[in-house]
Amino acid sequence: MTVQDLKKLELHLHLEGAAPPAFIRGLAKEKKLDIGGIFDENGAYKYKDFWDFLKVYEAATTVLQSPQDFYRLTRAVLEECAANQVIYAETFLAPDFCGGGDLIAWKDYLAAIEQAADEMQAEAGIILKGIPTCVRHFGPDQAKKTAICAAETAGGFVTGFGMGGDEVFGAQRDYAYAFDMAKEAGLQLTSHAGEWGGPDSVRDAIRDLGVTRIGHGVRAIEDDALIDEILEKDVVLEVCPGSNVALGVYVSLSDHPIAKLRERGVKVTVSTDDPPFFHTTMRKEFGDLSDAFGWDATDFTALNQTALDAAFCDKATRAVLQKTLEQNDA
Repeated sequence: MTVQDLKKLELHLHLEGAAPPAFIRGLAKEKKLDIGGIFDENGAYKYKDFWDFLKVYEAATTVLQSPQDFYRLTRAVLEECAANQVIYAETFLAPDFCGGGDLIAWKDYLAAIEQAADEMQAEAGIILKGIPTCVRHFGPDQAKKTAICAAETAGGFVTGFGMGGDEVFGAQRDYAYAFDMAKEAGLQLTSHAGEWGGPDSVRDAIRDLGVTRIGHGVRAIEDDALIDEILEKDVVLEVCPGSNVALGVYVSLSDHPIAKLRERGVKVTVSTDDPPFFHTTMRKEFGDLSDAFGWDATDFTALNQTALDAAFCDKATRAVLQKTLEQNDA
């Protein structure tokens, strides 16, 4: 068994961002929508930099217009996950893209996503949980609507609350009201930081939003005091190496700080973020990390265990996943 063949957990996956280009093109054709400008000559997503990526991402979501579209999307994404031996995934869901932040519409979209997740669990054994996520550059007021959607559907499938989008728009504290609302509903918290915003954005997310996980967080390596705070508060970083390299945060995987973070004792996990945008899969992430840093099955077993311990799931689900992970050692 190679490290690519190991069963895996993924904690940082955007549902819309995981949409295969062929799926989006096919849906656009069905709806007679022209979004050809977001693809290159090979049919892959095309963008120039992070901010252009956000525009292309949002353009792709315009073809996702109904609960049925998200049902089909969820099945397509989970089929890809299962093909990469992922046994558990947490996906970021933006109510802004599922009914425009309207609670009644959100419930319809969520029901369709859950139906697809339940079917794929029965068919492929993969478990999916949802993390409603506000889009930072849509502003704090819209984030409150997202938090209401999350709070009103908390429990079972919906286990967390997060924030993505443009890290340099506004400040983390601007979204504290939304995060407080989600926390009061019993949801666990994560926020994107330390990708483009630098180390201070990680510190702000921890202090101002009370998150237990950070999406990306890799720029923390630049601040020793921040590393100490992360260790003290037992914060877990949802690291997406392939994404960071594809977007130019680091020139190459060998320059990526994931190994240094582990050496410092920081708890890190491995995810794909928006896999088709970055030409990656969980199998590729594991293989590339093994090649770059000489990591073997022992390292990836530890990474999987960190992901399981940090997962936003209930004890029963965690116990099931623990038994499944033990098969990696069989």
